[in-house]
Amino acid sequence: LQITGLILGGVGMVGTLAATAMPQWRVSARVDGDIVVFETAWEGLWMDCISQLGLRLQCKLYDSVLALPPPLEAFRALMCAAVGLSIVSFLTAIAAVKHSQEGLRAGGAFTLAAGVAFLLAGGLALLPVSCTGAAVVRDFYDPEVPAALKRELGAALYVGWGGSALLLAAGAVYC
Repeated sequence: LQITGLILGGVGMVGTLAATAMPQWRVSARVDGDIVVFETAWEGLWMDCISQLGLRLQCKLYDSVLALPPPLEAFRALMCAAVGLSIVSFLTAIAAVKHSQEGLRAGGAFTLAAGVAFLLAGGLALLPVSCTGAAVVRDFYDPEVPAALKRELGAALYVGWGGSALLLAAGAVYC
C-alpha cells in the first residue's frame, strides 16, 4: 500500500511541476467560425506564447512581477508552494517506506506526515487550477467579453487537475 501511495505521489508531484511550468493554462478560443486559424495564443503563469500556423512558437516571459494581476501572483505562489510541498512529502514518503521495512517505530510518524503533506500539496495545487478553470468558463460564456479575448481550458489545467488528484489519492493512502 505504501509503494502504491509512493507511486501516486511521485506521478502527482511530476504532474504538479509540469502544470506549473506549462504555458497552456488559457488557450485562445475559436469562436469566430473561421476554418483557418493563423495564430493560437497561450497564457500561462510565467509567460505568454503565440503559435503561428503551428510552425513557429514565440514565447515572452512576463516583464515584471509587480505588473501582474493579483490573482496570477497568488496562483504562482500557490503552485510553487504545492510543488515544494509535494517534493518534501515525496521524500518523507520514501523515508516512511524505508523505516517501515526496517521495522522502526518512527515509520508510523513518517507515514502520517507524508499523508498530511500530500493532502496539503494536492489542495494547494487544486485551488489555482480550479479557480483558473472557473474563470475561463465564466468569461467564455459572458456576452460582454469580445470574441478575440475568449479563452478555452488549456492542457496545463488538465495536467494540474490530474496531478492534484493523484497527490490527494497518495495522501489518502498514507493517512
